[in-house]
Amino acid sequence: MRRLRLGELPYDTATLAQFLIGKTLVRDAAEGRTSGRIVECEAYVPGDASGHAYVGETERNRSLFLRRGHAYVYFIYGMHFCVNVSAETPGVGAGVLLRALEPIEGVEIMRKRRGVRRLNDLARGPGRLAEAMAIDRSLDGVDLCVRSPLWLGTEVRPAGKIVTTVRIGISKEMHRPLRFCEAGNPHVSGPRALRG
Repeated sequence: MRRLRLGELPYDTATLAQFLIGKTLVRDAAEGRTSGRIVECEAYVPGDASGHAYVGETERNRSLFLRRGHAYVYFIYGMHFCVNVSAETPGVGAGVLLRALEPIEGVEIMRKRRGVRRLNDLARGPGRLAEAMAIDRSLDGVDLCVRSPLWLGTEVRPAGKIVTTVRIGISKEMHRPLRFCEAGNPHVSGPRALRG
């Protein structure tokens, strides 16, 4: 596995979301390396009323307006961090929410961080993913295509069939088919009917 290069990331947000299925998210921390295959994500395209960029650039969402390939980390519901990959050109706010990982490296580290043993529960859902990978606001804005504590890697094995569905847990533009997941992967989150 090697680090993804910026030039490999597609420009279009929805295309980037599909591209990321099967790729690797890697976190290098004091306890050691953790990594996982990205098996589920959602695209929040430019002008999307359900996306954090819809209100325009703010102090909180500034990383969504960076060129593609940066981390946008935010805190939600007063309890969870979530991580997106910025997806467009500088100044255009859009991102890909990483919703689930299939753990590869550092499983015991993830178990300790999460306080659970079941492999399928370690990084299934965006809040669990961030906790398992020790992702917090200190990583907001990091470039995921260079040497950094959080980065994107190539696939360790090819992605299976990719299923496209509506997104989960939003109240605006719910009809848009912008959620992508690896069909049949037990680490995918959400209702069984939307897991492919």
